[in-house]
Amino acid sequence: MINIYSKIFIAGHKGMLGSSILRILKKRGYKNLITIEKKKLDLRKQLLVKKFFKKNKPNAVIIAAAKVGGIKANMDYPADFIYDNLQIQTNLISASYEYKVKKLILFGSSCIYPKNISKPIKENQMMTGSLEETNESYSIAKIAGIKMIEAFNKQYKKKYICLMPCNLFGPNDNYDTKNSHFLPAFIKKIYLASKKKNNKIVKLWGTGKPLREVLYVDEVGDACEYFLKKKTDSHLINIGSSTEKTIKEYAKKVRSKIDKSVIIKFDNDKKLDGVKRKKLDTNLARKYGWKNKMNFDETLEMTIKNFKKYY
Repeated sequence: MINIYSKIFIAGHKGMLGSSILRILKKRGYKNLITIEKKKLDLRKQLLVKKFFKKNKPNAVIIAAAKVGGIKANMDYPADFIYDNLQIQTNLISASYEYKVKKLILFGSSCIYPKNISKPIKENQMMTGSLEETNESYSIAKIAGIKMIEAFNKQYKKKYICLMPCNLFGPNDNYDTKNSHFLPAFIKKIYLASKKKNNKIVKLWGTGKPLREVLYVDEVGDACEYFLKKKTDSHLINIGSSTEKTIKEYAKKVRSKIDKSVIIKFDNDKKLDGVKRKKLDTNLARKYGWKNKMNFDETLEMTIKNFKKYY
């Protein structure tokens, strides 16, 4: 069983999710956390990954490392998204099996699910319909990782799991307005517009009509620590929240926290909308005893404050 003395390798500890997991595990007293800089270990290189595992012998592995980005980045770089994510996952999962890792958690995203599901999405609905075309490469890579874990669990009697969060936000996010997810892009664009003396207009992509569920990243860090220690019969578990709004509503909420005089305009390009709705069913996580405690207003204010301080 994993405990505070177990050797835990956090792959991707510099990213938003990885840094949250590292922060939470340190705060809760975990003594043997293993991290390594991307420039010192390219997770896409199988031999280097195996050498690292042979030397460090982790008891648990958390795969928060991934190539991620917003809708435009997924459309522009599909080859990078499928290649990098397939390589990272495959190398870490196979090395974990080879070096007898007890517990592995792979993180993915709600985009693994079909695009035309209007009701909250259950885990068993993966691969029951067509994917959203704009992020198909990333989705397919993550589905391959989930199926690989399912296969290793079945053949080798492992208990590896996959946690699928909804859209995340929080400290250490990516604020590149061309490659980031929608909420950090809104924060940066509206903040920059607020600094103008005149013409405080911000132009946002799409129609603003799609519905999105969001979750503060530390909630997922909490779920990670919970499921590290929890025995489950399920290999795929949704991690979601009760906060769901339209893209336009999120933009207005961010504006209300930064500068109410900013004027928001959408370009109405439907191609940049993505799926109309993407809400996760979290009953399985609740069955295992985990549920989110997020106050959206408070965590959004914390995120904006962090943005202003560091960016």
